[in-house]
Amino acid sequence: MEIIHVSAECYPVAKAGGLGDVVGAMPKYQNKLGHIAKVVMPMYKTKFLSDNSWDVVHKGRTNIGDYWFDYTIIKEQTNKLGFDLYLVDINGLLDREKVYGYDDDIQRFTGFQVAVVDWMSVWEHHPDIIHVHDHHTGFIPFMIKHCYKYQHLQNIPTVLTIHNAQYQGAMGWEMSYLLPPWDSWKYGMLDWNNNINPLASAIKCAWKVTTVSKSYLEEMKQSANGLEALFEYEKGKCVGILNGIDFHVWDPATDTYIEDHFTVPDVKEGKQKSKRLLCERFNLDEEKPLIVFIGRLVGEKGADILPGAISDSFYYVGRKMSFLILGSGFPEVEDQLNGLQRLSQNDYSVYIGYNEALSHLMYAGADFLLMPSRVEPCGLNQMYAMRYGTIPMVRRTGGLRDTVVDYGEKDGYGIVYNWAAVGDITQGVWRAVDLFEDQEKVGAIRKQMMQLDFSWEHSVQQYLDLYESLLPLPPLEETGEKDGKLHDG
Repeated sequence: MEIIHVSAECYPVAKAGGLGDVVGAMPKYQNKLGHIAKVVMPMYKTKFLSDNSWDVVHKGRTNIGDYWFDYTIIKEQTNKLGFDLYLVDINGLLDREKVYGYDDDIQRFTGFQVAVVDWMSVWEHHPDIIHVHDHHTGFIPFMIKHCYKYQHLQNIPTVLTIHNAQYQGAMGWEMSYLLPPWDSWKYGMLDWNNNINPLASAIKCAWKVTTVSKSYLEEMKQSANGLEALFEYEKGKCVGILNGIDFHVWDPATDTYIEDHFTVPDVKEGKQKSKRLLCERFNLDEEKPLIVFIGRLVGEKGADILPGAISDSFYYVGRKMSFLILGSGFPEVEDQLNGLQRLSQNDYSVYIGYNEALSHLMYAGADFLLMPSRVEPCGLNQMYAMRYGTIPMVRRTGGLRDTVVDYGEKDGYGIVYNWAAVGDITQGVWRAVDLFEDQEKVGAIRKQMMQLDFSWEHSVQQYLDLYESLLPLPPLEETGEKDGKLHDG
């Protein structure tokens, strides 16, 4: 099969969250299984763009409303990511340093999608599957079905993967002029709550819809930022497929971001060396259990309750543990976390910002990873942590529910709590401190977690099976069927 992934992010080209990690890994593993998977994304001004060589494969001209623009499709020359990578260059619209956060993001991503479909409309062949990711590419299933210029593509199966339903890209109907001319009888395929909603449109128009964990699919029927009824209505074509992680990138035996590599047999010694580096760098007590948080400092991740949870843990549990925070987000949360620094007794530090190398070192050196998420569709951080023998402390939600079993249960290996609340986190911290005192138990849990298989191989096969279910059946002579009867080869 030829599979075209269309996404706003792809690691290591440009990444703002888990979407980038998934799109940077899934096509590589699909190709390893003998298929032809490609990625199409916007051309941002990134280091990856300037550090690599590119071929121009197409030039075109199209429009969003009365704004006509030239676009260029460039292809990375060496296939260094394990798949063909295509970037869409629209001068002045996409060629910026950040992925998101501009006042004209609606125009930017609409223009990107129009350019992608316009380019595919002149291909000499059709791909087998178009796989779109999140609302930034949500108009594509609608456009190839209902925009007059592109309806010759309508028989190409489309698959939507929802990485986070909280973000939907909704806009007022006055922005409808941005789309190519479309069949006005299909108004309802764009509309949700009297707005144009790209994510809702993709759910309605895509042939299949996937979410990044089974639990998240069920949760969206009760909590999906206004789309609950739509998920219930379209449940027949929705399926939850848990994300995997790239075992080649996230491997403590070969990770280029850490100095001291380790495997299952020497996990204790290897982690201790990385922990020592972290504690020296951030002035922390190496003898205490080290609890880390890695992620965006936003409400969705429960980051706003971290300052209170850390303070309460020190008060109720005692100064028996250390905390290290890595992330950026809401300024008020950043200020509160920075404010805790002056109270540290060699047991707290924070790094505001994004640092890929530091995150790898923290996974390798930490004893526990804290994830008090209010919403976590799949979660990759807990899988990274377990790959490095770091025990996850997670709220029971979404993909966290599907991947972490409390160590108090049979064959369990993590610390799980029910609510994104200060009290639940503090109780989790107490349990972590208590568990850390039993180093034999900790060692057994570490080795158990490191051998869990969260690789992409299993997940990718589920996607391939889904794609194949959408393809037309082969001709009768290829199946051995003749005259309505099945004959031997």
